[in-house]
Amino acid sequence: MPDEETMAEERVVASDGQDTAPGELLVPEETYLTSGVHIGTQQKSASMRRFVHKIRFDGLHVLDIRETDRRIRIAAKFLARMPADRILVVSQRQYGQKPVRVFAQTIGAVSFSERFVPGCLTNPNLEEYFEPKVLFVTDPATDQQALSEAVSIGIPVVGLCDVNNETRNVDLVIPANNKGRVALATVYWLLAREVLKERSGPETPYTLTIDDFQAAL
Repeated sequence: MPDEETMAEERVVASDGQDTAPGELLVPEETYLTSGVHIGTQQKSASMRRFVHKIRFDGLHVLDIRETDRRIRIAAKFLARMPADRILVVSQRQYGQKPVRVFAQTIGAVSFSERFVPGCLTNPNLEEYFEPKVLFVTDPATDQQALSEAVSIGIPVVGLCDVNNETRNVDLVIPANNKGRVALATVYWLLAREVLKERSGPETPYTLTIDDFQAAL
């Protein structure tokens, strides 16, 4: 039996994903697989159970790529409707910092890609104070401070969630490997492309590559 949190999120997904074409992926399946977007952790939270496709021989949980793809579409539609300069994207994870910066620059959003100063969203006296309309977190665990402040001011949260993440307070979960260097680059590259398409049409030129989003080793 799904809990209230899951049911509320599924209502958002259902209402925003009616025109998703079944069977079609945004990129070839091989792109997802070679970048490791689907490879989760050995630990699994109860709230992420519904996104698990199978468990590998080594104990790693494998995410459902089609659900990841579907939710990237939904997130892109949602973000495209927001004022670009009021979208805040954050990452405390090292491999997420460059993808977040490039993603934000590409769609016109704001990024806090290094240390998140406590009070940025709640204390108007801080120099770094910002009033976003939506928060996008790379990892609800490592971006907990930003997530907590977003909840306190009542703005929606979109988040990349790995198998071990708790999804409490994340309004739209995108199930994905949020720790891998190539995986993060791939997800943010694809999200940027889809947001631009939603804004300007499917023929919108997009010359950036996954490599452009990848953090250095």
